[in-house]
Amino acid sequence: MAAYILRRLLLIIPTLLGILLLSFIIVQFAPGGPVEQMIADLTDQNGGDRLSGGGNELSFNEASDSSGRYRGAQGLDPELIAKLEKQFGFDKPAWQRFGEMVWNYARFDFGQSFFRDESVVNLIVEKLPVSISLGVWVLLLSYAISIPLGIRKAVSDGSSFDVWTSGVVIIGYAVPGFLFGILLVVLFAGGSFLDWFPLRGLTSDNFDQMSIGGKIVDYIWHLTLPISALLISSFATTTLLTKNSFIDEIKKQYVVTARAKGLTEHRVLYGHVFRNAMLIVIAGFPAAFISAFFTGSLLIENLFSLDGLGRMGYEAIIKRDYPIVFGTLYIFSLLGLVVGLLSDLIYTWVDPRIDFEKREV
Repeated sequence: MAAYILRRLLLIIPTLLGILLLSFIIVQFAPGGPVEQMIADLTDQNGGDRLSGGGNELSFNEASDSSGRYRGAQGLDPELIAKLEKQFGFDKPAWQRFGEMVWNYARFDFGQSFFRDESVVNLIVEKLPVSISLGVWVLLLSYAISIPLGIRKAVSDGSSFDVWTSGVVIIGYAVPGFLFGILLVVLFAGGSFLDWFPLRGLTSDNFDQMSIGGKIVDYIWHLTLPISALLISSFATTTLLTKNSFIDEIKKQYVVTARAKGLTEHRVLYGHVFRNAMLIVIAGFPAAFISAFFTGSLLIENLFSLDGLGRMGYEAIIKRDYPIVFGTLYIFSLLGLVVGLLSDLIYTWVDPRIDFEKREV
């Protein structure tokens, strides 16, 4: 197992390089880069009459920009364009910029945001509490609900309990999380009915002055609605997957043999069926982890005014703030690869018969 773990860790390096290289190449052909964004912002701010660059007033040049590389740059002083290129690092060839990025990222140096005047690491650390709060609780509650519910549905397959819970699960999966979030806002957050829950932030303004118990209650109070909105559809797939996996295992011969030996139903279910049936659920854990933490909360963060990584990443893409885009992509990819390795280790813990050493990586 040690050799397998070492191989997987070494494979993370070329995988990350491939992800960064592909993303970097795509970005080179994407229109509306940071230089164009800055040109548009400066033009709008100055009414199209004059532009300021580094404290020196730069006027429009009568001749159009001969390079034609940037949309909206026609007629601008080439000195301004050169200053903007240097500011954003586009005065260097693409291969050099990529090499510097890889070297810096290997040391977890993600540079400065183009438009926020702050390091990417500080911005990520600042937004992490929201994403961690949403991701951890949604993931834990989702699995805590899905696995017992799926087992109960498998044991009572075809019963009235199985039928009505399947209806609830399917309806919950069909309703988008943000739409359910809007409903929660209308009903419980001062919309048209009750005003029980707050609609902004992760904690109250006087959070620091509260007691330990008060802080816990305030934290739960603020998270109740957004977590409910994210949770409504997140457990449906895992529930049905758990149910179907348990049903398949219950029908196998070794279960019949175990029952014939006089083992209790609880011992058969959790001593024999559980570790085999849970393998397929564990296989989906990396995707569920990444989805819960980073990809499923953008609309919810906006709806409940939570400033997390999803919202920051979306704004960075719109503004072409490439240090944030590539920094978050690097971290998300690295976490996904590490979680995938942890998923394999959980495989061996659930079922010791699995031996990755005998597989070709």
